[in-house]
Amino acid sequence: MLITLGATLHLRQGDRRRDIALEDFFIDYGKQDRAPGEFVEAVTIPKTRANLRSYKLSKRFDQDISAVCGAFDLTITDGKISAARIAFGGMAGTPKRAITLETALIGRPWSEDSVAAAAAALDEDFTPMSDMRASAEYRKTSAKNMLLRYFHDLNGTATSVLEVTP
Repeated sequence: MLITLGATLHLRQGDRRRDIALEDFFIDYGKQDRAPGEFVEAVTIPKTRANLRSYKLSKRFDQDISAVCGAFDLTITDGKISAARIAFGGMAGTPKRAITLETALIGRPWSEDSVAAAAAALDEDFTPMSDMRASAEYRKTSAKNMLLRYFHDLNGTATSVLEVTP
């Protein structure tokens, strides 16, 4: 969610300080843009926006490690998607934005058909791994369904994860 919001990390090493966008901090699995001895001193989190939502999928309801976590923030202007910031955790070695998906959504009408068509762009953004939490295909399908859930959530449709239908 912090990547979707555009959070900034403030790093420090002795008297030296620098700022970096959170989305640029994660380089690869277990590797960050951080010098030896440098630490995160503070985080600036922009004010939340009305259309910001985050969804987490895990095998246990309260499990701390998710199979997929998605955060969405779209701006809808005159019935069209005018801006998009979307990020996922669990879809790559590090959490990251879905830039191809964002591009596929911008300029499209705010409709279920547009959202469903744009979801295919996730295949270009991510090549998830399979592990004990979920298979790669399950992660992709779940991420696409989170986008559809976001559409329904913003439109006021009930989206309870506690109710499952075939």
